[in-house]
Order: sequence, then structure tokens, then C-alpha cells
Amino acid sequence: MFHISYTVEGTWRLLKRQGWSWQQPARRAIERDDSAVEVWKKETWPRVRAVRRSATPGSSLRMKPDSR
Repeated sequence: MFHISYTVEGTWRLLKRQGWSWQQPARRAIERDDSAVEVWKKETWPRVRAVRRSATPGSSLRMKPDSR
């Protein structure tokens, strides 16, 4: 919207300036439905999980190898 981008460090500084901090929940939410989570893991997650590339050896170079 404003065409502004921030680095991770810059974002952290902005949040810290506003009084935010990294927090981890002390316990699970009361609204959590463990049976729905299990269904999602078994049925939905396999369909949306990204397909992994094959583990074949390759090169990270963008140039073609020199053919001598």
C-alpha cells in the first residue's frame, strides 16, 4: 500500500519501540479442538504441503559449465 519494506531487524525495532515483545503462549487456547487439528493434519496438510524437489546433485551456478 505504501511501497515500504523493512528488514527483520527493522521490524523488530519498530515493534519493540511500540512496547511489543516476543512471547510464547504459556498454555493452549481453550477454544482449541484437538480432534479438528488431527483431522486437518491427516486430510488437509498432505494436499497443501509443498512437493519437495528430488535430492539429485546439481550446481547452484546460473552459468552453463565450460565445455572444453
